Amino acid sequence: MSPGAKAGVQLTWIGHATVLIEMDGTRVLTDPVLGRRTGLLRRVVAPARGSDAERIDAVLVSHLHADHVDLPSLSRVGAGVPIVASPTVADWLQGRGFDALRRVATGESTDIGGVAIEATPARHDGRRWPRGKEAEPLGFVIRGALSIYFAGDTDLFPEMSDLSDRVDVALIPIWGWGPTLGPGHLDPERAAEAVAIVRPRLVIPIHWGTLAPLWTRRSATFLTSPAEAFVAAAAKLAPEVEVRLLQPGENVSLEPGSGVVRAPRRQAGARGRASAGGK
Repeated sequence: MSPGAKAGVQLTWIGHATVLIEMDGTRVLTDPVLGRRTGLLRRVVAPARGSDAERIDAVLVSHLHADHVDLPSLSRVGAGVPIVASPTVADWLQGRGFDALRRVATGESTDIGGVAIEATPARHDGRRWPRGKEAEPLGFVIRGALSIYFAGDTDLFPEMSDLSDRVDVALIPIWGWGPTLGPGHLDPERAAEAVAIVRPRLVIPIHWGTLAPLWTRRSATFLTSPAEAFVAAAAKLAPEVEVRLLQPGENVSLEPGSGVVRAPRRQAGARGRASAGGK
C-alpha cells in the first residue's frame, strides 16, 4: 500500500486507455500515456496532472502499441514500479531498461498490495510496429473490494462470456485515435455488445476523445461522436448496466456493497464537456 493512499475505490480516467485505479489503498495505473505527445499523436484535452503518476504501486500494460506503451510515461511513473505484462511485452521492456516486471499469461494472476490482478484474453495485434515480434495482448481483472475489468484494446472474443456477471465495473474501449478503426478494435456498437456479454454493474467507456494525429483539428467529430453512439447503443443492448461517461481527468468514487456510485468529480485543470450519466 502506498503511503497516503486512500481507502475505498476511486477510478480516474486520465485519458485514452490510461485509468488510475485506487482500491484498498493500492494505486494501479493502466497503459500510461501521460505526456502531450506520443509519436505522431498529440493529446487534445487537458494534460495529465503530475499527481496521476505519483505513488503508483503497479502498472498494467495490455500490449505494445505506442499509444499504450509510452516509454517517457513509464519513466515518469518510476523505474522501480512493477509492470504487469505478458512475457513478450515484459522482455521488450526489459531490453529498454525496465526491470521491475511481473510476467503473466492469460489465466495467470499476481498480487499487488493485497489486490489480485488476473490476466484475461484479448483479440488484438499487440506487437510493436513496424517490425515487432508477435506479442500476446491482454486484458486484466483487478480484484479487491470490487472487481474491475480493464479490457485494454480488443475486439469481441469467445472467452469474453467467461467474465459474465463476474465484474462490478468494466473499462471498455469504444474507439481509437483517428477517424477510422482497423481490425481488432471495438467500435461503439460492438463495445455495447461487449457490455451485454460481460454484464457489469457499471461501465466506463475509454479509448476515445484523447489522442489524435498531429494534423487533426480539435473540432473533429470522431473525438466526441463515438461516446454519444456508445451511450445510445448500450442503452439499447444492455439497459440494466449503468453507463458513466467521463471526460479525461474526471473520476468516480464507488462504495463497495452499497450499489452506489457517487457523481464524477473533475480534477483541477481538466477541461471539456460536462460528463453525462448513462442511466
